[in-house]
Amino acid sequence: MCVVALLTLSGCGFSGGQGESGSAAPAADTSQRIVVDNFRAPVADWALESDAAYILSLSGCLETLTSYDHAKGEVVPMLAAKWTQSSSLQWDFTIREGVTFQDGTPLTAESVAAALNHVLDATVRARAFNRTMISGVTALDANTVRVSTPTESPLVPYRLASVNAGILAPAAYKGATLNPFGHCTGPFVPVSEVSQQSLTLKRNEDYWGGDVQLAGAEVRFITNGATRAAQVQTGEADISLSIPVASLSALDSAADVKVLKKDSARTATLYMNNGKAPLNDVDVRTAIRKALDLDALAASVYEGAAAPATGVFAPSEPWAGESKDAPKQDLDAARKLLKDSGYTADRPLEIIAIVERAEFADVAAVLQENLKAVGIPVTIQAKEYAAAEPDVLAGNYDMLLSQRNRLIDIADPLGFLTADYTCSGSYNLSHFCDAEYDRLVTEAGRTADADERYRRYAEAGNILTDKAASIWLVNEQATDAVRTNVLGYVQDPLSRYVLTAQTAKSGS
Repeated sequence: MCVVALLTLSGCGFSGGQGESGSAAPAADTSQRIVVDNFRAPVADWALESDAAYILSLSGCLETLTSYDHAKGEVVPMLAAKWTQSSSLQWDFTIREGVTFQDGTPLTAESVAAALNHVLDATVRARAFNRTMISGVTALDANTVRVSTPTESPLVPYRLASVNAGILAPAAYKGATLNPFGHCTGPFVPVSEVSQQSLTLKRNEDYWGGDVQLAGAEVRFITNGATRAAQVQTGEADISLSIPVASLSALDSAADVKVLKKDSARTATLYMNNGKAPLNDVDVRTAIRKALDLDALAASVYEGAAAPATGVFAPSEPWAGESKDAPKQDLDAARKLLKDSGYTADRPLEIIAIVERAEFADVAAVLQENLKAVGIPVTIQAKEYAAAEPDVLAGNYDMLLSQRNRLIDIADPLGFLTADYTCSGSYNLSHFCDAEYDRLVTEAGRTADADERYRRYAEAGNILTDKAASIWLVNEQATDAVRTNVLGYVQDPLSRYVLTAQTAKSGS
């Protein structure tokens, strides 16, 4: 079988020139620099298998073989010019000609294969690109890379668009830790960092994708949402990502700020540790779900800007299955489940509220009151995600209030369903394990027919809901804010592409 992708560059930072409004933009001043407030700092010494890859991608440094065009809903070329499925277990990617790394070395099939195999061999597995779904990567010739899979996988081009599959120059891998500085292919070159605070970049004068419209940029790591909102309002920042609901009214009325909103696959989620008592009992987890008033939560904390979640997927997603209503609060049913399970409130359960999401402090307080009504005492601890993640992954926690975008690993729910809920999932915060669920997800990953694959996703989602693996609270929008003199910015609801060659700023 042979499927060839010959697609023109579009979207994901390749389109631009006018703002989203379609109105004629003022002239760009190519001497300008820009400041971006991001909601999370990099971890793990820039290791590409970690979420540090997202920082390098949104900063305009890191690029991948393919890219996902959210507007078109399709995978498009990036560092690969085209690709072919040469057999059921092999995909061949033709490397784009004329691309050089920022250190001046050429992009070759050999350097691409080495970069991808470095991620595959990482001790901590990348969620969307690891040896459970990729057997290996080899250079067939100077311009062709072959990606092999252990089983048939129609989503390999999606996986190559994952930021974890980013490509760096060979010199980036020679030290004890990965060094992206000067070793990317993107429109911006990282030149310095202040640990956990900021990353400074300059224009890549030799960018393969055309002229870069900014002289440079600074990406700041601002975990406090109110601070991000305040800085874009005062002009201290030009772009602020992930604006909290409480700050929207002030920004909506600001003369020099535009608030951008897009539907996203992001859901605020209460993760429960399925591997630790008392939450290892499905009746206790179900009781917690029945104790929560999601309608009131959406109306109060989110001020109607988010919808109560109906389950693991939003109703509008093609893999959501049959239409469902959001679960309603039922305190009597919750109390009965707790009694039948033998639950005793011998200790308070702790909710860790991630501080990167400003509204989570209020969400946690609402959940605390809901659970108090059925006899479950709860304490709340605020933490930055980076500080909480090691204990959560190790199973040393009760509940975690965080948010997850289902399409951020790959632009198909397979990545999320595999990483987050399979028994061996690399991001299984819930420590959930179910053989039937794993079977459905494995079958879905081998299914080329989209409708049939989506049906299996829906069935897998039903298992997660029925067993209350997590509690999906509200479906959120992606909300960013930009100064009105920012040009060529196209909002990406997955926050992978922020600084692009087309991102610009007027002198006014």
